[in-house]
Amino acid sequence: MAGFAALCAAESVAARVRPQAGPVVAVGGAAVDRTPAGVKDWAIQNFGTDDKLVLQAGILAVLALFASTLGFLALRHRRTGACGVLVFGVVGAVAATGRPDSAGLTDALPSVVGAVAGAVLLYVLAGRLRWAGQASEEPGRSAGGSGAAEGWDRRGFVRVATAAAAASAGAGVLGRTLAGTRSRDAVASREDVVLPSPGSRAAATPAGAQVRVDGVSPFVTPNKDFYRVDTALVVPKVDATTWRLRIHGKGVRRPLTVSFDDLLRRELIERDITLTCVSNEVGGAYVGTARWTGVRLADLLAECGVRLPSHGGPADQLVARSVDGMTIGSPVEDVMDGRDAMLALGMNGEPLPFAHGFPVRMVVPGLYGYVSACKWVEDLELTTFDTYDPYWIRRGWARRAPVKTQSRIDTPKPFARPKAGAVMVAGVAWAQHRGIDKVEVRVDDGPWREATLAAEDSRDTWRQWSYAWQATKGGHTLTVRATDRTGTVQTQKRARTVPDGASGRHSVVVTVE
Repeated sequence: MAGFAALCAAESVAARVRPQAGPVVAVGGAAVDRTPAGVKDWAIQNFGTDDKLVLQAGILAVLALFASTLGFLALRHRRTGACGVLVFGVVGAVAATGRPDSAGLTDALPSVVGAVAGAVLLYVLAGRLRWAGQASEEPGRSAGGSGAAEGWDRRGFVRVATAAAAASAGAGVLGRTLAGTRSRDAVASREDVVLPSPGSRAAATPAGAQVRVDGVSPFVTPNKDFYRVDTALVVPKVDATTWRLRIHGKGVRRPLTVSFDDLLRRELIERDITLTCVSNEVGGAYVGTARWTGVRLADLLAECGVRLPSHGGPADQLVARSVDGMTIGSPVEDVMDGRDAMLALGMNGEPLPFAHGFPVRMVVPGLYGYVSACKWVEDLELTTFDTYDPYWIRRGWARRAPVKTQSRIDTPKPFARPKAGAVMVAGVAWAQHRGIDKVEVRVDDGPWREATLAAEDSRDTWRQWSYAWQATKGGHTLTVRATDRTGTVQTQKRARTVPDGASGRHSVVVTVE
């Protein structure tokens, strides 16, 4: 009961201070920050987009066990039990103030208030039970008595506990209401956004870009299905009317601060771009294509006086900072080399969804997301790779991470049982900013056979392919490999995702009937 009260009180205060300052989110964020890259990658692979839910459920389970232990302890040692709850507050406060996006000591308030509320309630409730127990053991007294000399009975304890539970639940509801009120302005600001017509539109998607084979991923990934991999336990909801972006740092001769409306007034570009997460295993699903609308990043940087490192510019790294404290470093040379790197405002014809970075995020074709795709971005600093390591680099990932040439079999699925005869094998291949030149399929240990490529949208998007296989009865292994436009053939050497992306060839085992 005391643990429940502590959490409800803390979350209620967090709704007034900052949702990210709540103890569960703060401790969860601290756990994510300190988790080894391999473990974090394992969680993404096994739990997918539910990894954050699993983490928070685990934290709540640990808290429940901790609270139960303190409850038993408090029956004999009231002060010790109450002090144990205060330890909960200290852990939460330290976690909240130590986060990259911490607002300072005010972030400690939710954990402190929650711990004090829980400690006082535990002390009171344990006292009631202790007196009831002592009274029941004394001759001539009954635990069910109600006289003042007999102390509190169990019914009295239940009444206090029920009142505490009701008050805690009320605090929890109040916290959710306040949190909802805080986010309403952000939601309203997104609903009010009208994206202007781009000055440079994306070319129409070629009619033949989507193969006509059941089971193949759609060429353009709907927003609701687009993968999401980040460390935010609570999706930031930023009010676009108050959002500002600051550009500053090494080699910036004219620092710049822009609002969301400032960006809307600039010339917008629209491009189809495939994004890939570095946590994507061979054959994995953390890749998708969307039509992005935004402002050319190179134009903004040039306006600030930034020069390419190859042209004498002193900065070789662009560090993007998110409202949740995430830092992502991109090579300045790649951002300004002519590719369609942008500050994206729209995704598939609508303002960015909150989960994908509203109001503004970065999109850089050809680079894995952890070195390019900063969501909820609010600060861009020009610096060098030698002087600053962003979030993921401090955790063992590579500084530079161009997307590797990869391909995937979408159909038939692993362990499928197709009928003998003509079977269509199909899927997608990608090598962003280089383009796909060829895809080949091999059955068992046979020769590589060239697949039919779908029409290419651009070298920054994935490309679909298909292969008509005359399947014979029995078990078979189908393997695919791609060749990009530089002539690089997808390697068969297997590598895990850490430190710069997985490599190897995707294969599926099927049984032909």
